[in-house]
Amino acid sequence: MQWIGFGAWIALALLQVVWHAWLLPPERMPVAVALSIALLPLAWPLAYRRTPARALIAAGMVSLFYFCHGVAEAWASPRERGLALVEIVLALVLIGSLMRKPGRRAASPRA
Repeated sequence: MQWIGFGAWIALALLQVVWHAWLLPPERMPVAVALSIALLPLAWPLAYRRTPARALIAAGMVSLFYFCHGVAEAWASPRERGLALVEIVLALVLIGSLMRKPGRRAASPRA
């Protein structure tokens, strides 16, 4: 399941570039500023690159911000609704990839 999480993390970063630099660039600020605001939180989990499981957990925590952003944009901006829905789905996939089935325990003898 980790590869799904890492794929969603990368797709979320690519979505930010496509959204803010290509399809709907901001009107009131430079594109570089918008991209830095959008991408810096996604870069924070790279600090845990030596432990991929922790990096994925950190990316999952960061993706909660992107989930909230997607919900707000989908609600408030009909022009950006499609991209916002993609952002919501990617954030949920990333969070969902952190779910694990509990391991089976060996039956312990009771005295």
